[in-house]
Amino acid sequence: MQTIMNNGEKNVAVLIDAENISPDYISLIMDEANRQGNVAYKNIYADWSETRLAKWKEKCIEFSLTQIQQYSVVSGKNTSDFALVIDAMDILYRDKINCYVLVSSDSDFTRLVNRLRQGGAYVVGMGESKTPRSLTNACHAFAYLDKISKTTKKAKKSTTKKKKSDTVSGMATLDEIIEDVKDIIVSIADEYGWAYWSNTNNLLMKKQPSFDPRNYGFNGKGLAFFIDNGFETKKVGLDVFIRYAGKQSEETLSE
Repeated sequence: MQTIMNNGEKNVAVLIDAENISPDYISLIMDEANRQGNVAYKNIYADWSETRLAKWKEKCIEFSLTQIQQYSVVSGKNTSDFALVIDAMDILYRDKINCYVLVSSDSDFTRLVNRLRQGGAYVVGMGESKTPRSLTNACHAFAYLDKISKTTKKAKKSTTKKKKSDTVSGMATLDEIIEDVKDIIVSIADEYGWAYWSNTNNLLMKKQPSFDPRNYGFNGKGLAFFIDNGFETKKVGLDVFIRYAGKQSEETLSE
């Protein structure tokens, strides 16, 4: 996925049509939302009385998503669309939100996207490759979750260990933290694998707010912690860069 880097951090509203998107994509969705800026809203819409949404309910707890209930008055009709549209417009007029991450493959949201853009908002769409062009072309940027998911899995297949959290405390394991940092660096690094440390650290804290080196027996700051765990750094002027030590550079950063 191409990351849209912003000069100033945006206030972001994530609006997910749960009846139209698989819960398997939630990690990709939230990673992109965090790269866009400060996530103020994480709303997900569905008729939660439906048993088929059980897996989504688990993800809502894990990722602290706000479940918006909309009962289906007519069988087979996705009435949660209306609740999403109403909330989007309320947020546009009420709060200082300048970026929307709209997650759906439903072309019915095309008019909403156009209206949000008219209101001055930046709109990132996310859905599957079946999404009609009317919706993808309406957004400032659109990410195909099924394509990105396949690419990510192939890239990690031979090197990534399965991530597991501490089932007692919920604390992320050291392996999970390391893999998260590697993923973040890949998403924002230059062609030689170097990423700004400040951006890397900011995205890590959004993904793992409870991260503290002391939780892993390290009495020091974050940068030193990662140097001690397989990463290397370089300073250029006042800027500090980081990359995974397994990535060999073909060119030294110029001072």
